[in-house]
Amino acid sequence: MRRFALVVFACTLVAAARMACAQQVDFAVGGSTVWSPQNTTAAVGFIPPAMRGGVYPSATLQYLSSRKLGLNAEIAFRDKRAIYNGFQPYRPFLYDVNAVYATRFADHISGDFMAGVGGQTVLFYNEFGNCTLTSGGCITHLNSTHLLFHAGAGVRYYFWRNFFARPEAHWYYVVNNTQFHSNNLFRVGVSVGHTWGR
Repeated sequence: MRRFALVVFACTLVAAARMACAQQVDFAVGGSTVWSPQNTTAAVGFIPPAMRGGVYPSATLQYLSSRKLGLNAEIAFRDKRAIYNGFQPYRPFLYDVNAVYATRFADHISGDFMAGVGGQTVLFYNEFGNCTLTSGGCITHLNSTHLLFHAGAGVRYYFWRNFFARPEAHWYYVVNNTQFHSNNLFRVGVSVGHTWGR
């Protein structure tokens, strides 16, 4: 699933570069944080944790046609490992491809509204490795990948020429997200980027 998302992201980049002359292409990088609901009333001893906190660097590539409809691809990942239930290091990755609609609110302000699909990959690290003669080496991580549905919105402000800042909010529904307490995940942050063809 992660390879598929990277291929789609690369294809979107190539297609957007070809169409940049006639339409609008945006590239942005940013930072955000995530949170999800946490169970505070469960009676069992081992409760899957909520995914929350940390800094998530992100990259977004967006193509818009002259009708302000287009495609958006983005990836976000936790910059440092988190600790799963106090003992297991892990790092989540979120990636998605979306249909996007952009609208103009004022001269320097516009909005981006998107919905699409993607995946969540969580790398669980084994600090000691799993070394056997038949494995051909040491495995230092396991991953868990799940399909997700995504919806997001951002308000873009052009502060200088074609450079913009965009506060944004994202909602993810991660299908069968058994490693964490909730299938719902929220990400909020700010991106800074550049527009070609505006």
